[in-house]
Amino acid sequence: MSQTLKPFIRKLPPSATLIMNEQGQRFVKEGKKLYRFGFGQSPFYPPQAIINSLKEHAHIHDYLPVKGLLELRHAVAKFHHDEQGLDYNPDNILIGPGSKQLIYSILASFTKADVLLTTPSWVSYEPQAELLDHKSYRVPSSFEEKWQCTPENLQKVMDARPDKSRPALMILNYPGNPDGVTYTAEQLEALAETCRKNNIIVIADEIYGFLTFEAKHRSLAEFYPEGTIITSGLSKWCGAGGWRLGVALLPENLAELLIEAIAGIGSETYSSATAPVQYAGVVAYSDPSIQEFLQQQRDILNAIGTHVAEKLNAANVRVHKPEGGFYVYIDFDAHRDGFAKKGCTTSTEICHYLLTNHLVAILPGVSFGEKPDRLTARLAFVDFEGSNALSALSAGEALNQDFLEKHCPNVVDGIQAICDAVAAL
Repeated sequence: MSQTLKPFIRKLPPSATLIMNEQGQRFVKEGKKLYRFGFGQSPFYPPQAIINSLKEHAHIHDYLPVKGLLELRHAVAKFHHDEQGLDYNPDNILIGPGSKQLIYSILASFTKADVLLTTPSWVSYEPQAELLDHKSYRVPSSFEEKWQCTPENLQKVMDARPDKSRPALMILNYPGNPDGVTYTAEQLEALAETCRKNNIIVIADEIYGFLTFEAKHRSLAEFYPEGTIITSGLSKWCGAGGWRLGVALLPENLAELLIEAIAGIGSETYSSATAPVQYAGVVAYSDPSIQEFLQQQRDILNAIGTHVAEKLNAANVRVHKPEGGFYVYIDFDAHRDGFAKKGCTTSTEICHYLLTNHLVAILPGVSFGEKPDRLTARLAFVDFEGSNALSALSAGEALNQDFLEKHCPNVVDGIQAICDAVAAL
């Protein structure tokens, strides 16, 4: 049977994150200290009020509506109105088991589509498009362009499509995974013009939006409301990744076109997001105390991200200072010759070298859509105990270098290990 079925089995490469975790565990079992910069999970736990709500509703075993608990959809609509000034009808909001599933369901609503992705972009977008037999197109970017999608590059890709009758869907993630940068209002307005001109439907993956450090998060939906679907959820800003609660917010015109299809896919796959988590989500989106929690996270992540960027740039390892979330995207090109002498000519080989010789786990740029010989990598600066850092900040400790060394020592030491590694090439 296996030989008969083998030609029909879909082949997808294994997750780079899982591979790195498995390799790293070998060193941990050997008693070695591993700097865990490969997995992008929030270091913070959900606030206690949200955890308490989860406990209080643990007895609820009913299936909830496939679109999600109405009370939660109202809370999500109010939260996005208060935070971003965006108005959504709760009937046009979907709740799912993570924004990842909702993005897949949106893509699955189309029988054929062209999916536009900036290079670099999050590891799961392209495999999702592939699973659905959509065609993916990569919009190039560079360090000088801050790894962002520019209107000029986007237009070139649109012009080069062989079948312009197919719907064009772009997934735009900001602040970005893997790069940690976001867009200004002016940049979003310019992108909106190009998207409107080309009738592009944009899935604005704003899962890190409320972790934007310095300013209020701006959404493409402000400038291109008729063509933008926002996806978000509790995994990053609320520290509840494993709870699996995502949201999708659709404008009226796209809701009329798509929402029943998306909900229909949900009804035939996941049925509904977990009931206790949805009730806890009501608290997450409505409890006023969440604002202090958000600001403290932003302050801590901003301080760590600034330290990471300054140290790496001083070692001639180019990164942009992150503007939100908890990633930096590293460019090792200045050390290309040095790495080549160690037998490393691809991003994967560099990451393997740093893991094997310096116990630093980061993910290669090839996992994010780059060519193998482009020497880039993603670093998630989350290897610290978020609860301890939050407690210290609440107790009045100054958010300075001493704070980072005391409460985020693995990040400080791990970044130094990278600097030492390139200095020794």
